[in-house]
Amino acid sequence: MSKEMIAMLLAGGQGSRLGVLTSDVAKPAVAFGGKYRIIDFPLSNCINSGIDTVGVLTQYQPLVLNAHIGIGVPWDLDRNYGGVTVLPPYERSDNSEWYSGTANAIYQNMKYMDSYDPEYVLILSGDHIYKMDYEAMLDFHKQNQADITIATFPVPIEEASRFGVVIADENKKISEFEEKPEHPRSNLASMGIYIFSWKVLRDALIALKDQPNLDFGMHVIPHCHENGKRCFAYEFNGYWKDVGTLGSYWEANMELIDLIPEFNLYEEFWKIYTQQTMIEPQFIAGSANVSKSIIGAGCEISGEVANSVLGAGITVEEGAVVRDSIIMSGTRIKKGAVIDKSIIAENCVIGENTKLGVGDYAESKLSTKVYAFDLVTIGENTIVPDNVTIGKNTALKGTTNPADYPGGALESGGYIIKAGEGA
Repeated sequence: MSKEMIAMLLAGGQGSRLGVLTSDVAKPAVAFGGKYRIIDFPLSNCINSGIDTVGVLTQYQPLVLNAHIGIGVPWDLDRNYGGVTVLPPYERSDNSEWYSGTANAIYQNMKYMDSYDPEYVLILSGDHIYKMDYEAMLDFHKQNQADITIATFPVPIEEASRFGVVIADENKKISEFEEKPEHPRSNLASMGIYIFSWKVLRDALIALKDQPNLDFGMHVIPHCHENGKRCFAYEFNGYWKDVGTLGSYWEANMELIDLIPEFNLYEEFWKIYTQQTMIEPQFIAGSANVSKSIIGAGCEISGEVANSVLGAGITVEEGAVVRDSIIMSGTRIKKGAVIDKSIIAENCVIGENTKLGVGDYAESKLSTKVYAFDLVTIGENTIVPDNVTIGKNTALKGTTNPADYPGGALESGGYIIKAGEGA
């Protein structure tokens, strides 16, 4: 029994640009929008598009991801035939081989794909926030008798050099590819979403199997194109965000709380499914003041929350203030603490009267590439003591104590990463 189209979801990403948020979790498992994880979006797109067979390829820090996906119940992907399958790199008898490159990961799972003998294979990445009907893309693929269809997204031409760009004619047939071009000749950026006719993909992967770091954009697609395969650009005009940096991650969360959000989590016809743990309802005390925020289940709010996204089971004690921040589940903000423009991961404790996001701008001493945007970033299971102040562009991870804060402060641009707790 063969499937018409199966999806292969690449979820191995280390997400190094998210700093301490991904030191213990794969990027697709990072919380988003209060109750979701990033991977919920492509998985929900699959089920909403009628795709019931999804292979999820994991590699880096997969524990949280594996537990979240489980047997796929929330996405209606718990099936005897098809459904969701987590595919870690497996050890071969001769050498244990990690996935090296996106296409190598797919190549290593050839047997899995062969077992469904699909007509088409959809390749997805696990780290974008968007809603997309893959069935419409498949119809476009069939109409054009394409061998490969690449989902593309129009970007401002000045930003195009950050992406792989395609050059297509008026029928959307692709004539050229440019990988991160210095002077782009097109503004159609590849979204890293591909539909391949299975035979074409299979032949290409076998032909290129010895290529180091085998990648779709760099190797597989150019190889197919050079060999006369028909490549088309499917233009997508909905909301699509790569939340690969702390700044874009923070912005995408903040956009959810606009009165009419550009990206709507509340649409009936295109639901976003997630793993729901049974949590008690939220409680907002008489002393609380909550405005323009998303508040997850099981939260207890006695202080002030404004313009923020809170996950499940968060406590904001009396007199504490949270503004312009993202706080993930299980975190406790103690009395009198003031949190400004911060991203705080799961199960943290912020001490009494501690102030986050204060002072002047300074560049990060840890990584200017990662810790920018004036954010305070705190990794999971971090404890911040009472009565300290923390500046902007800072990073913390681990159990910190007053001795870690000379003069009671972590200046802007500073960091405290406890040994064995990577950045």
